[in-house]
Amino acid sequence: MTGDEFARLLSDFTLSAESGDGERFARHFTEDAIYHDYIYGPHKGRADIAHMMRDLFHRDAADYRWEMFDPVFDGTMGYAWSLSSFTSKIPQFKGKPVVIDGMSRFIVRDGLIAEYRESVNGGVAMAQLGVEPDRMTKVFKRWTGWLEERPETIDYLARPAGSRAKRAT
Repeated sequence: MTGDEFARLLSDFTLSAESGDGERFARHFTEDAIYHDYIYGPHKGRADIAHMMRDLFHRDAADYRWEMFDPVFDGTMGYAWSLSSFTSKIPQFKGKPVVIDGMSRFIVRDGLIAEYRESVNGGVAMAQLGVEPDRMTKVFKRWTGWLEERPETIDYLARPAGSRAKRAT
């Protein structure tokens, strides 16, 4: 896959997410893919990824938009900055608009996404929704747990300052 092909993949990927068609969205992933969502957590395999998009995200959000910018791709791994927006359908926050930015990392295998991770400041979204501070604290603690449990984080924290992870070449 070339950089231009990766950019086209991202364009169709985000258009699929906007459509709410979970199966269309899931076709961008390998059968064994994992999608790490900052709100709904990890989802593994096409069926679970389709469920997340269709039955969770679009259940809770309307008027969804998502665009990727400045994609970079090395043949296996890609990154892009994004903007996304939606209107909340959650009863407590119904009708409130949200706009956020984020960074996404893609591991690509045979032209499909094998792993997706995102880094988004969800506190910005919660502030726009008017989430109560105690609830924000609970969510931030859950996110902290997810970060601390990741094998990459455990490995990073186990190494002394100044050392670097060995890279596969």
